Amino acid sequence: MVESFQPHIIAVTESWGNAEIDDSELYITGYTMFRKDRPLDARGGGVLLFVSEDLGAVEWLPSTKFPEQTWCRLCINNDMELLVGVCYNSRNKSLFPNNDELLQKLINEVSNKHMLLMGDFNYKGINWLTSQASETTAQQFLDCLEDSFLTQHVTEPTREDSILDLVITDEPDMIDEVKVLGHFSSSDHNALYWTTNVAVKKVSTNRLIRDFNKADIASMKKELRSLNWNLDPDMSVSELWDTFKKTMEELLNKYVPVKKSNTGKHKKAIWMTHKAVKAVRRKHNLFSKYKDTSHPAYIKASCTARKEVKRAKRNFEAKLSKNIKKDTKSFYAYVRSRCKTKVKVGPLIESGITITDNKNLAETLNGYFSSVFTKEDTMNIPEAAKIFNGDESQTLSNIKVDADIVRQRLAALRPDKAPGPDDIPPRILRELSEEVSQPLTIIFQKSIDDSVVPEDWKLANVCQIFKKGLKTQAANYRPVSLTSQVGKVFETIIRGAMVDHLEKFHLINDSQHGFRRGRSCLTNLIEFLDIVTRSVDTGDNVDIVYLDFAKAFDKVPHQRLISKLEAHGIKGKVLQWIISWLKDRRQRVCLHGDFSGWRIVWSGVPQGSVLGPVLFLIFINDLDCGIISSILKFADDTKLISTVNNRKDSEVLQEDLYTLSNWSDIWQMAFNVDKCKVMHVGRTITPSTT
Repeated sequence: MVESFQPHIIAVTESWGNAEIDDSELYITGYTMFRKDRPLDARGGGVLLFVSEDLGAVEWLPSTKFPEQTWCRLCINNDMELLVGVCYNSRNKSLFPNNDELLQKLINEVSNKHMLLMGDFNYKGINWLTSQASETTAQQFLDCLEDSFLTQHVTEPTREDSILDLVITDEPDMIDEVKVLGHFSSSDHNALYWTTNVAVKKVSTNRLIRDFNKADIASMKKELRSLNWNLDPDMSVSELWDTFKKTMEELLNKYVPVKKSNTGKHKKAIWMTHKAVKAVRRKHNLFSKYKDTSHPAYIKASCTARKEVKRAKRNFEAKLSKNIKKDTKSFYAYVRSRCKTKVKVGPLIESGITITDNKNLAETLNGYFSSVFTKEDTMNIPEAAKIFNGDESQTLSNIKVDADIVRQRLAALRPDKAPGPDDIPPRILRELSEEVSQPLTIIFQKSIDDSVVPEDWKLANVCQIFKKGLKTQAANYRPVSLTSQVGKVFETIIRGAMVDHLEKFHLINDSQHGFRRGRSCLTNLIEFLDIVTRSVDTGDNVDIVYLDFAKAFDKVPHQRLISKLEAHGIKGKVLQWIISWLKDRRQRVCLHGDFSGWRIVWSGVPQGSVLGPVLFLIFINDLDCGIISSILKFADDTKLISTVNNRKDSEVLQEDLYTLSNWSDIWQMAFNVDKCKVMHVGRTITPSTT
C-alpha cells in the first residue's frame, strides 16, 4: 500500500508490538516512526504512526494517560502546529476499565489545539447523520466530540456494517473526503485514505554531497602521477599535512561533482515489482467500484495482489541467496536493512525545556558527552605495576613506516565509511592508494619521528547512537567519533605494532576476550560455562558478580594511561606520539548537517577510533591483580566467578570486590552500580556479598 499510494502519514492500529519485536521489523524507509505498544503484558493492541521524514515530525506527549496512543506535531504555515495522533480504544474492560473516561479526557485536552486524531475507537451503533447512539458509552463519546466542536469525517462502514475507525479534526474543512479502500491485508477492517487540506512546512533534507559515481578517477590518477608534491623533509608535520590536504581538496573540487542527497525522500522497496504494485492498485479500484468485499471480482483481485506481493519478495530474496558468492555486498546490505532502523534523535528535554531544532540538539548532546569526562587528579599519579619484564632493546619505542604497508592499508579502506573533519573520503583514498601512498609514508614517518600529530587527526565529528530508554534524555545516547580517515590509516600501523608487541610477550591477561585475535564473546561464554558447570558438577555453589564501568571508554584518565603504557614496554617515540595523539583533542556533534561548537576532550579513548580499543585493554589489564576468584573480561564488561559454600568463601569473594573497588578509586574508573548484579548458581543459598 505504501508503494501504491506513497502517503505522507500512515497510522496503524492493533500493531501487536511487544518488547521482543525490534523497531527494524516495523520500520518503513523514508519515514519517522512513532510507536506505542500495549502497556500491559497482554497480547494485542498497540499503535504505530509513520510520518514522512521531510515533514520534520516531533513526538508530542499529552498529559492524559490513555494507554494506547501516540502523537507527533508538525509545523504548518503562520508558525502554527498541527498535532497528529493515532489511538486504539480497546473494549476489554478487564484490561482497561477506564478507557472511555480517559478517551474523553484526551479529547478535551486536544480539542483546543489544531489536531488530527485517527484510529480504531470501537464504538458500535453510532448514527453519524443523526448524532445518536444506541449505547451509553458511545453516546457520551459522541456528546464529548460535539461539546469540543470536533468533526468526524468517516461516513462508510469500516468493519462489517459499523463505523469503528474514525478520523477526527478540529476543523470541518480540513478533510474533503475519506475513501474506504477495502480490507487491509488479512484484517477484517477496511483501510482508509484521505487528503488533508493543511500546508505543512517541509524540512529540507537535501544536502550537497559528492557524486562519486561520476568522479573522474582516471584524470585524478594522471594528475597525481605528474604532480611534484614538494614535500621538503625539513618541513614540519603540520606543513606536510596541509600540503597534502590542500592537494586533495583541489582534486576533489576539480574531478568529483556534487549532487543533492535527497535523504528524506521515500524509496521504493527494493523487492517490489511493477506487477505487484499494479495488482494492489487494481484491488483498491475494484472496492471503490463495488463497495463490497464479498464481490467475486474483489475477492479475486485481493487474492492476486496478495500472491504477487509475496512472490515479488520471495523471488528477490531467493535471487540474493543464489548469488551470495558472487554478490556478497548486496546480500548483506539487504540483511542490514531488515535488522537496523534509523532512530530519530530527540526531541530532548533539558531542565524542563523541550529542544527540537538540530543545532540546539547537537549542542545539548555535546554538552552531555563532555560532562562525563574525567577530571584527572594529576597530583597523585599512581605507579602502574610493571607488566613488561624484557630488556630495553625489546621495548616498543620506534616504528619504521613502509610504503607497501601504507598502500595495503589504503586499499583496504571501506568506501562506504564517512570522512572525518578533514573531508577526505575513504573511497577516493582507496581508489588513489598507489598514487598517495608515497607522500603519506613521508608524512607518517615524520609524524612518528617528531612525535607530533596533525591537528586534523585529533578532531572528531561525533554521531549519536540511541541505546535504550527515553529518547528525550541525552544520557540515553552513545557517542561514536568519526575521525580523519588518513589518521586512522596511521593508527592501524601503530596498533599493529602495539598488538604484535603485546602478543609476543604475552602482556595481556588471558582473562581478556575483547578486541583480541582468536577471542570473542563466544570464547568468553565457553570459558565461563566451563568454570560454572565444573563447580556445579562437583556439588559446589557458585556466585557470579557482573560488573560494569560507567562510561568506561570516555573516562580513561590520560596520565594514568600513559603510566600503564610504560609498564607494558611502550616507550620512546611511540609513547610520545600517543601522548601527542591524546593531547588537545576536540569534538563536535553532527546532526542532519548541523554542527555543535567544538569542545575539548579531557579524557577517554575515542569510540570509533582504531587505536582506542587496544589502549583501553592496556588500561584495564591489571584489574586482575590481587584477585583470588576467577575473572573474565570482555573489554570493560567483567565477571567475578567464585565457589561459595560457606561464610569463609563468601568473605573471599567480598575481599575481591573490595580490591576491585580500591582499583577503581586509584585509577579513577568508577563502576556503574546500577548495572552491577549478582547471580547464584547452586542447590543452597549462601551468605550474599555486598
